[in-house]
Amino acid sequence: MEPIQESADLSAYLAADEAIDHHHPAVRETVARLAREATDPYAYARAAYEFVRDAVPHSQDAGDLRVTWRASDVLTLRTGICHAKSHALAALLRARDIPAALCYQRLLHDDGSGHVVHGLVAVRLRDAWHRQDPRGNRPGVDARFSLEGERLAWTPDPASNEMDYPVLYAEPHPAVLIALRAAPDRPHLWKTLPSTL
Repeated sequence: MEPIQESADLSAYLAADEAIDHHHPAVRETVARLAREATDPYAYARAAYEFVRDAVPHSQDAGDLRVTWRASDVLTLRTGICHAKSHALAALLRARDIPAALCYQRLLHDDGSGHVVHGLVAVRLRDAWHRQDPRGNRPGVDARFSLEGERLAWTPDPASNEMDYPVLYAEPHPAVLIALRAAPDRPHLWKTLPSTL
């Protein structure tokens, strides 16, 4: 799949917004901690990815009913679903002037009861975009940071009407953000997340 930039201007993928609030003190504190250990952009991007993947549990895996959507809240409360964790990773990358885009897959629910949109991040390093999945690993899921071929949690199955969306968004997709912001808890969110973009 060839990624398609929503914006031709790379600075759009460095901007802060309501969800990717990389000027927030909670984000800046995390950036400073990660940057002490990782001095070049690749090492920092990998450290940021591994931090979000491993130190912020996916709320479904952890049984956490809270819904987060702002990067600062994800990092402060240490919980979020794939979309929220993607916002956090994008904020950590953008805060260090590493372009980061939001991108999506359409996948079957774990129980096969329908489809859901899954959130990813694309990082721009070495003059190319590389998709990463910070969702968090569990038995059967082994996502890894990679610039040498994708190591995502899932590969869509076209026979099951799953797909990769090629667009690289500078801001969270409105359908995703509306669902996250309106949900009082995760069980409600599971009923309202979009099944397609």
